[in-house]
Amino acid sequence: MHPVLADLIELLSLERIEDNIFRGDSRDIGSPQVFGGQVLGQALSAAQFTVEGRVAHSLHAYFLRRGDINSRIVYEVDRARDGGSFSNRRVVAIQHGRPILNMAASFQEPEDGLSHQAEMPDVPAPEDLRALHEFADELPEGVPMKLRRFLTEKRPFEFRPVRPVNLVDRLRLPPVTHVWIRAVDAVPDDGPLHQNLLAYVSDYELLGASTLPHELSYAADNVIMASLDHALWFHRTFRIDEWLLYAIDSPNASGARGYSRGQFFTRDGTLVASTCQEGLVRVVDPADARKRSDPKKQR
Repeated sequence: MHPVLADLIELLSLERIEDNIFRGDSRDIGSPQVFGGQVLGQALSAAQFTVEGRVAHSLHAYFLRRGDINSRIVYEVDRARDGGSFSNRRVVAIQHGRPILNMAASFQEPEDGLSHQAEMPDVPAPEDLRALHEFADELPEGVPMKLRRFLTEKRPFEFRPVRPVNLVDRLRLPPVTHVWIRAVDAVPDDGPLHQNLLAYVSDYELLGASTLPHELSYAADNVIMASLDHALWFHRTFRIDEWLLYAIDSPNASGARGYSRGQFFTRDGTLVASTCQEGLVRVVDPADARKRSDPKKQR
């Protein structure tokens, strides 16, 4: 297996300390704090360890504090309810004695029922698009290192955006993003693992859609963004190592917050998951942005 993907799978596996207590490491992906998708995926993994015979169908999480990349994270699971068909779990992620994330997840015994879904957007196939890292060669000299690293860092997922990437110029664009996503290598036939990996990657690209109509340039280093909450629904089974179209739109931005929602489709148009998120989006003086991005500061 590709070493970067293998490392992510190990990261999501967690260490069991007690029946309902788990511990995980963190990875630096270039952000000033622990990547929200990592905490989300690990929290879901912790909840899954306490459930048998049932599959996650939804989760709802709040990001409370910045995560410290240099410290391990403890996950405490509350087995809130095991009913006839559904189980509910509450998870708290803790660092330095304080919660950084609260999450509730619901699990269901598989069963048949009514079925309908939204249609997949009509977009080019992934083979007809450029990979995200290919746009790094077009960045001019002097752009922030974090921006260049975002495009060039080896990641466990391949991204192929439908719209050409432009992170430097100030453009006014519709609040819509389409990007094909898949793991860089084959993933074991483990349904919960595929869900954990989707939870992880669902935090990419999502909030950024809310900035598109506002002529912002990430190279200007004057935008502060942070996830506030995240919800995810699993509709149908899928494989994260096969292409999924992540279709995102942002219906609203106000009060220094952006709201975005997304849908994951397989290549044949099957809707397998939906997500939504609200996040902090502040436009500030670049010097103030650098100060506020200090992991020791709290929003």
